[in-house]
Formats: sequence, C-alpha cells, structure tokens
Amino acid sequence: MTWPMRFQAELVRLGVPEPRARRLTEDTSAQAAENATDPADLFGPPHLYARHLLAELAVPAVTERHPAGPVLLSLAGVGKRFRRRAVFHNINLTVRGGEVAAVVGANGCGKSTLLRICAGLTRPDSGEVRRTRRVGYVPQDGGTAGWLTADEHFTLFGAAAGVVPRRARSTGAHLAARLAWRPEPDQRAQQLSGGTRQKLNLVLGELHAPDLLLLDEPYQGFDQGTYVDFWRQVHAWRDAGRAVVVVTHLLHDLTNVDHVLDLGER
Repeated sequence: MTWPMRFQAELVRLGVPEPRARRLTEDTSAQAAENATDPADLFGPPHLYARHLLAELAVPAVTERHPAGPVLLSLAGVGKRFRRRAVFHNINLTVRGGEVAAVVGANGCGKSTLLRICAGLTRPDSGEVRRTRRVGYVPQDGGTAGWLTADEHFTLFGAAAGVVPRRARSTGAHLAARLAWRPEPDQRAQQLSGGTRQKLNLVLGELHAPDLLLLDEPYQGFDQGTYVDFWRQVHAWRDAGRAVVVVTHLLHDLTNVDHVLDLGER
C-alpha cells in the first residue's frame, strides 16, 4: 500500500469523512509533488502525520484577539482580461488590519495576477483597488538575484525602504532566524535550495515592516517544520495588526484564515 493510501486510510480510521480524507490526501500529495520529494521524506510516517494534521485542524482558526483594525486592502468590482478573455471579473475583497485572507482556485484562474493587482504591479481592466502605502509582496517565483548573498539582498532592499545597511542586515538576520535559517555570509542566492530561497523572499517582503503582506504560495519547498513556522509567523503578523493575503492551494491552510476568496467559483 502506498504512502497516500495509508495516509487516507488513517484519516478515515480517525473519523474523517471519506470525501474530506480524499481531498486532504490529494492536497498533501500535491505538496510533495511540487517539492519533488517522496511524501514519506517530507511528512514522515503516514499515521503520525495524519494525527499531526488533525491536531492542527482541531485548533480554532481565530483565537481571542483584538478587534480588526482599519481597512488596509479593498477590491471593488475588479476584473482582468487577457487577449479578450476574461480571467476574472467583479472581484470584491476587504481585508482589515489583524486579518488574514486566502485566495484559492484551480491553476490558471488568475490567483497570481490578482495578487499582482493588489500589489500595484498590474493594472486591472475594471474596478477599483485601494491599499495602504506600506506593502510587502512575496512572489511565487523570482524576487531574488542569484549573484547576490543574503546580506547583499538585505542591504539592497533596505536601501529602497530607507533603512541603513547595518540595520537592514541585522533585521534580515533576525527575520531569517524566525524561519530557522541562518544565512551563510558568502553563499549566493543561486546556491540556495528552493525552500531556502523562498525563505529569503519572505524576509525581503517583511524587511521594511509593511502593514499589508501579499504572499503568493510562499511555502514552496518548505519542509513540514518550516511550514508550521511560517503559519506561526502569519498569526504573529495578524496579532500585530497587519493584514495578510496569501495565495494557496492547500485545503488545510483555510483553517488559519479569516476570509477565503475562491476564484474557481466565478
């Protein structure tokens, strides 16, 4: 019996309805495939990971915290077309400080395009976008220069935000430590693994302490421990009054958010 089959069987044995167990298994298998890693190497024994996942899902998504703050992102009737084809239309979303929103949907439905519109990097063809001035954007691919070290990235991105080099480097090292990563002084970005390079992207997105964070599947290449650390950090941003919008395709991520925008339903 394969790892996914044993994982699904364990979920059912633990009381998960079969349709949901099947979706969680497909979701988990897709994550392993994206990392080009065997599920056993990424998640460990299927019976233990099934229990771990159910324990995470049992935690209330929204714990007692301060009331939501001011609106930091607002989309009203937003639409986008490519070559006369509507990618999406009439998108409405409001995210306040202290809230997390997830954007979900099938591949090709425009999730990354919508996030770029939120960041001001792509213009919508219709509707209105309002956002706070301080925005951090973490793309799914790219965002780093292969020939620069992590410290050089921190210095460069810090300079763009008006942060002096020494403070930018110390802040970058502190944020990296939250993701269990200590950058090597002479290691260039092109020498980093995919998961570590994505950690660098996350640090750069937060380096200037933005009020709104826009994250496009930011956990690509993460192992399970780093994935959990990532969501802890998202909760810390939320508790600090920041707004977070994260593009995801993982079903169990939706227990961690306040709003879900499903582009696949349009």
